[in-house]
Amino acid sequence: MPITSDAVIFGLLAATLGAIFWTTESPSPFWTKFYRYVPALVLCYFLPALYSTSGIIDASNSALYPISTRYLLPATLILLTLSIDFPAIAKLGPKAVVIFLTGTAGIMIGGPFSLWLWGYLSPDTVDGDVWAGMATLAGSWIGGGANQAAMKEVFNVNDNLFGMMVAVDIIVANLWMVFLLYLAGRSVELDQKSGADTSAIAALRDRMTQFEQENTRIAKLPDLMMIAGIGFGGMGLSHLIAVPLAAAFKGNEIAERMSLASDFFWIVVIATTIGVLLSLTRVRALEGVGASKVGTVLLYVLIASIGMQMDLKAVLTNPGLFGVGVTWILIHGGLIFIVARLLRAPVFYMAVGSQANIGAAASAPVVASAFHPSLAPVGVLLAVLGYALGTYCAWVTGQVMRAIAM
Repeated sequence: MPITSDAVIFGLLAATLGAIFWTTESPSPFWTKFYRYVPALVLCYFLPALYSTSGIIDASNSALYPISTRYLLPATLILLTLSIDFPAIAKLGPKAVVIFLTGTAGIMIGGPFSLWLWGYLSPDTVDGDVWAGMATLAGSWIGGGANQAAMKEVFNVNDNLFGMMVAVDIIVANLWMVFLLYLAGRSVELDQKSGADTSAIAALRDRMTQFEQENTRIAKLPDLMMIAGIGFGGMGLSHLIAVPLAAAFKGNEIAERMSLASDFFWIVVIATTIGVLLSLTRVRALEGVGASKVGTVLLYVLIASIGMQMDLKAVLTNPGLFGVGVTWILIHGGLIFIVARLLRAPVFYMAVGSQANIGAAASAPVVASAFHPSLAPVGVLLAVLGYALGTYCAWVTGQVMRAIAM
């Protein structure tokens, strides 16, 4: 008999997440080698999906997923975006920001182009609501998991299609990260050949080291309570504003097609906006006591609840989607490469700007630290900017792809 109690299912998911992250810190050679090839994020999706697919749990009637998307997701978006440091991002220099935004543009252009191209090459691959599934991938590749989950709800993507897009996301994105790490290993040689000026990177490295030392401190109970109050208080405010706002668009056919009549659309937009506005205030200091870490905990609970909705047997029913994903990411990479060459930008800006889009805060620091450990926060800064842009840009990309598919 499958487990039907939400309390037991939630306990199982929490224990699973705890076990995954415990093993990521294990000194065992087995786990060290395992996580070198298999990101923890994969297991956070895969194991809950395995529980559901094998009949261990019954996810069909569980309330955990609706609760996670309605309550945890808005709080996650607020806590991940309130740490944006716009002055620090500006100090990265125009090249870093331009290349990051070029990567975002590459996703916004590459998605619709890939949909159009594969619609010509293999119409069955992108038939039906595949465009909506691709919108969730745009959310992930511009922002991160929270934006991806938001687009799933905004565009009403069914669980099987979403599962396939998660598989495309994980496999294609990780292959891309391997390529970027290869570039990091040859960065000195490549920068010399292109004539890139890397002096700013050395200054940036020193600045980021100093920033961490000055702002990080041990969190106390009042700090954690303020983080929870801001995250969930902002979530409540998002609901309060979103419901009447969405109701105002009911009955307007154009507005409904653009998701403006969806209260969930307004919830994620308002939550993201709250986080961005808070980043301009003293509230951003809560990042020094782990606001984004609390947000990330909520995010992984959300990811596990999404995973348990997936049917692993359906993931490979449309293998052509992997070709769509590869086409898409090559457009993104090609556009970044062209702009980087024109600007004579260092490989560091190109690699980190790309991964901040594709991999978000989970892996952008990994690529940044491949150049120097103290540069890891640069990856975080750009990735957090991606969280802020992900909700808006993925929605626009989804609307363009909807128009192409119609």
